[in-house]
Amino acid sequence: MSKSEKPVIAVVGATGAVGEALLSILSERLGKDARVHALASEKSLGKTVEFGRQELDVEVLDSFDFSGVEFALFSAGASISREHAPRAAKAGAIVIDNTSEFRYDDDLPLVVPEVNAHELDSVGPGAIIANPNCSTI
Repeated sequence: MSKSEKPVIAVVGATGAVGEALLSILSERLGKDARVHALASEKSLGKTVEFGRQELDVEVLDSFDFSGVEFALFSAGASISREHAPRAAKAGAIVIDNTSEFRYDDDLPLVVPEVNAHELDSVGPGAIIANPNCSTI
């Protein structure tokens, strides 16, 4: 990504409490300097979510193409992450999973930024990063 391009971020579970918090933080930190996709289940189709002063249309996760997404933030539950996080990673996104799904996978970095952010030094496109849980982070 060049400095002139906006990062492309997908928030999976955008209609839930953690998803709303992620969108709020992204808006505060990046504002219009990011392209954000709000993803949820088909039952959320037609809904919108707040992203700063904008409203984003909710897109359906099951049919979403992660090609071109740089970061995919997952907060929709372990079973959703199990099914869709590998798909997002295979498409080239760096997946940050806030569920319990990958927490005990010794092959994936378990990161708490204030404790072991150095674990991210070797992370690149197609990686999945776990964290202890969304409230810890």
